Amino acid sequence: MNFKRLSQFGSPILGLLLFGVSLWAIATQLREFDYRDIFRSLAEIPKSYIVLALICTALNYLMLTGYDALAMRSIRRSIPFRKVALTAIISQAITNTAGLELLTGSAIRYRFYSAWGLSTLEIAKVITFCHVSFWLGFFAVAGLVLIGEPVSVPSLLRIPSNSLFPLGTIFLFLVAGYLLWNTWSHKPMKLGKWGIPRLPGKLSLFQTAIAILDWAIAGGVLYVLLLANAPLSYPSFFGIYILGQLAGVISNVPGGLGVFETVLLLSLSAQIPSAELFGALLAYRGIYYFLPLIVAIVLLGIYELRQRFEKTEFSPRNRT
Repeated sequence: MNFKRLSQFGSPILGLLLFGVSLWAIATQLREFDYRDIFRSLAEIPKSYIVLALICTALNYLMLTGYDALAMRSIRRSIPFRKVALTAIISQAITNTAGLELLTGSAIRYRFYSAWGLSTLEIAKVITFCHVSFWLGFFAVAGLVLIGEPVSVPSLLRIPSNSLFPLGTIFLFLVAGYLLWNTWSHKPMKLGKWGIPRLPGKLSLFQTAIAILDWAIAGGVLYVLLLANAPLSYPSFFGIYILGQLAGVISNVPGGLGVFETVLLLSLSAQIPSAELFGALLAYRGIYYFLPLIVAIVLLGIYELRQRFEKTEFSPRNRT
């Protein structure tokens, strides 16, 4: 079996293994608690914190529309913002929960943007721009946090070093290299078979700023839910949040489900009782992942019904 085929099979297997280990770790952490304690802690989260988490979620999805809006500027196409926002919200909400970006978010973008006149090449450039933006923001915030705020690495992650300072330095070098390349270079960047188009310097700065805000506000959704149980500082919390997201991304499990929770439970159990922490994590999953997913499915259904109605209404046999 060649390396390519091994990687195709190895990635899903690794994801399943990490998912299974994460479920075991969560069960180990919570076995001394009754499930009623967890749901009671969920119900005890003040409504004001729930409202703040909902506001942060709405702001975060507004930031996510900026990826697609800037991508349109990068390919010099003008599409009404309401259409761009609709596409971005639906694709991001479904991808955040279901994972499999190439089969979900990319397919949704192709479905919408091809109907609005973009070529396959232009859509590919938009998808590439959004992917790069996601990782650019992650590298930027992770680099800053891992350098400025010490984060204890749970032994479950099997990371050789207990210090993530070198990793944070590498992340920041990647971000700085990307920005310098866009400022000074005149050629696209080649990463194997993938090509990343060069952007104007100012556009790449806007891209980085939006990506950083995206990650910062996304972390704020969980942060405000945890404030009901412990007075955490945002920088110390955000370092753990980024570590959990990193573990979730590496695991290849959709939404980092289980893996992300494991890191948070292992890292914060000394400060927050596990039952209360798990209740906040349940609320976070519901507010940040499942609620937008429901909204996205409804919006997608309305769009498809309108498209079907318009085709029926204006078909030649129905014209008078």
